[in-house]
Amino acid sequence: MLENYTLYVYIAFAAAILLLAFRVITLEVRLRKFFAGKKAKDLEGVMAGISEELGKINALNEETKKYLKTVEERLQNSIQKVGMVRFNPFENSGSNQSFAIALLDEKGNGVVISSLYSREKVNVYAKPINNRQSEYALSKEEKEAINIAVNKNGQE
Repeated sequence: MLENYTLYVYIAFAAAILLLAFRVITLEVRLRKFFAGKKAKDLEGVMAGISEELGKINALNEETKKYLKTVEERLQNSIQKVGMVRFNPFENSGSNQSFAIALLDEKGNGVVISSLYSREKVNVYAKPINNRQSEYALSKEEKEAINIAVNKNGQE
């Protein structure tokens, strides 16, 4: 009975060895196909090229970040909020030909321009706006134009 057991062990070992040999041979074939015509130096060159390209991409990424930062700073100072009010300053004259328009950046800085129309003449006024306020007296319509601009929040 011990001899039969030993025989089974030898057969199992032989089967395992054959299975492992088959796996090694198939792996060897796959590696030969993968590296067909390639040398180790060629693969090192490919890896070095990839590393160099990755370095260029990283440098371009940093450049892009710096550019976007300057664009963001410039955008904050551009006109982003506009509010306009048309009105009739004189009771006895025509229609709402007069207007006040506020042109503001993200921080509420800019200008408010007013035009007062009458049959005889047109007066135009411009007042600087800092932080939604002016050092000059603002008319009711100019204040309304500023409020319209501030409350739009970029919506049309």
